[in-house]
Amino acid sequence: MNRCIPYRLIKADDIEEDSSVDFVNKLEVLMVSSPNRHDLVFPKGGWEDDETVLEAASREAIEEAGVKGILREVPLGVWEFRSKSSTVEDECLGGCKGYMFALEVTEELEDWPERKNRERRWLNVKEALELCRYEWMQRALEEFLRVMEDDGRLRTEEETVQDSSKLEEECQIDPWYCFVVN
Repeated sequence: MNRCIPYRLIKADDIEEDSSVDFVNKLEVLMVSSPNRHDLVFPKGGWEDDETVLEAASREAIEEAGVKGILREVPLGVWEFRSKSSTVEDECLGGCKGYMFALEVTEELEDWPERKNRERRWLNVKEALELCRYEWMQRALEEFLRVMEDDGRLRTEEETVQDSSKLEEECQIDPWYCFVVN
């Protein structure tokens, strides 16, 4: 399972040009509704045998949220969570690992594959934290903020995805932990 946190920097004319406005208030993140539910999540999904986790995260962002952008090569982290389909009886089953990436949105599509089943919503970070349904999603968003603040910038040329094949080596991805969860 992989996810991304689509984000954008609020344009200077949309906020007061004030040096006291902190970095967090200059960011918005994109969340999408779950099909047949009203809660919001970050775009997610499994990856196909013929694609890397980075390619899958980009594909899911297009399919679920209708956005394209620049995916940070280094994951924000790996979070473990239980599959929606797991039950108490199958204590050893249903465990999933989710890789989370930051996606700087460069294009919003007017039409996308899951448009009829999902609504997208741009939120400031504080709102997004309050709307995260799961604790692991909140932790991922907090890590996203930490990484973005530590960088002190939103994008550098060396962080853009040029060769995503390196990620599998860096993350030591074990296919045993990869499940497609509906």
